[in-house]
Amino acid sequence: MPQSHSSATIAERLDDPELLLVQVTSAERYAAGHIPGAVLVTPAELIDGRPPATGRLPATERLTTLFRRIGLSAEVEVVAYDDEGGGWAGRLLWTLDVIGHRRWGYLDGGLTAWAAENRRLAVQSDTRPPTTVAIDIDPAPIAEADELLARLDDETLTVWDCRSAAEFAGARSGSKRAGHIPHARHLDWLDLMDPARALRLREDLPERLDRAGIRPSADIVTHCQTHHRSGLSYLVGRLLGFPRIRAYHGSWAEWGNRDDTPIETGL
Repeated sequence: MPQSHSSATIAERLDDPELLLVQVTSAERYAAGHIPGAVLVTPAELIDGRPPATGRLPATERLTTLFRRIGLSAEVEVVAYDDEGGGWAGRLLWTLDVIGHRRWGYLDGGLTAWAAENRRLAVQSDTRPPTTVAIDIDPAPIAEADELLARLDDETLTVWDCRSAAEFAGARSGSKRAGHIPHARHLDWLDLMDPARALRLREDLPERLDRAGIRPSADIVTHCQTHHRSGLSYLVGRLLGFPRIRAYHGSWAEWGNRDDTPIETGL
């Protein structure tokens, strides 16, 4: 089962050859300071990038190039972190699930928590020997619009919308149309991280999800605008041991730009 790691735990493992530490930020942020030994993955490497649904999964060839470059192999545990509380790190970890590499963890609080403990940062780029890992796509963690359309009245399905309340209600949208998928549950991704604890995950997550109607007994599909913020909601579900959580990688960028998708507004 995936794990959440503390900064102290990772600091003790920096020389572990079976640890593949990955920072998911801009190249500029990485150059300004990263955890020693961490390799860089930029957000653009994790998304298809073509509008309107820019956040869809990239082609297998691109993923193969990426994971070979950073030195992925079956033997390593990938521990991901970012500088924003887990969205991009979660997007990488979802991608690992999609390619069948389920030996992974999350550095709780990422760079923010690391810096709050005054731990050492490196500025010289770190690399690992490239590998020849073969990438196969497992569709199990992926949800698509057509399935959601077919299951809108399915009470066993919970759609978790982790955008802002304004986006969910339809007061603001990054797409042609505004609102939310019918019957979706709302819990903002920002409510999953604790600013008072250097963006570490909140300690009452099971209770928060339960109050929002997001429960482990359901078939859960999470999304945001481009499956960036929902990287964190997916990650949280996996860390909590939810047995059936997936991500809708088309997200609202796809749903809100189609003409045949039903939409609700209001909270």
